[in-house]
Amino acid sequence: MSLLGAAEIRQLAEKLDIRPTKKLGQNFVIDPNTIRKIIGKANLKADDVVVEIGPGLGSLTLGLFEEVQKVIAVEIDSRLADQLAETVDKHTADKTLEVINADALKVTDLDSPSALVANLPYNISVPVLLHFLESFPSVQKGLVLVQSEVAKRLVAKEGEELYGIPSLKLRWWADARLAGTVSRKIFWPVPNVDSELVYFERAENQGDRARVFELVDKSFATRRKSLAASLKESFHKPVADALEGSGISPAARPEQLSLSDFQILARLEK
Repeated sequence: MSLLGAAEIRQLAEKLDIRPTKKLGQNFVIDPNTIRKIIGKANLKADDVVVEIGPGLGSLTLGLFEEVQKVIAVEIDSRLADQLAETVDKHTADKTLEVINADALKVTDLDSPSALVANLPYNISVPVLLHFLESFPSVQKGLVLVQSEVAKRLVAKEGEELYGIPSLKLRWWADARLAGTVSRKIFWPVPNVDSELVYFERAENQGDRARVFELVDKSFATRRKSLAASLKESFHKPVADALEGSGISPAARPEQLSLSDFQILARLEK
């Protein structure tokens, strides 16, 4: 299958009067070799149903169709959404494309995708990834291309400098790892930051997720303070007693706690 190159992408953009904007976090991948590199790291099977967020002009979408039969594309820009079907029809045969013209953060009803593969818009990459993992339990694996620092935050472990809310919330839903870097030169327009791939597989965690996330949010809202100070209003009993009863020092900082530690705290009486 022929994939879109730089000239074709610019021609499509000109046809649609599309000028990639920072507001929508649009940076189109213009190198077919990079598209195939990304797809190759997604661990896809022929029967996977892939949801793609922000397909743009369709370069990654066409690459996905080299591996799978069906892609569900969620695109907020109506011009891009309308063009995508035409582009796919021109380059593929006997494939199934479902286009959802909507804000990805508001999508809650899809036809049971099994994988998520996307060049995520930089400005909403973390919230949209977490939203899809929460909203679609059928998604068992995925590969996302995000800003390099965001990628490192998503996979950071406790005690590391970039460990925080994104790290913990993604870990609730999935086991994740870095899967490679992507040169900024293969984007149009060229961003002023580097990008990396994050691969994830669905994990199962037990307990009150809302309470865990509440404690994570409160702890990191004042991460320079001790847990005793950050969570002093979070329990009926004195917070120091609650923490010590869980085997956690009241003087500990939130970045020292693992997801398991927050799960323990969440089981205590509010």
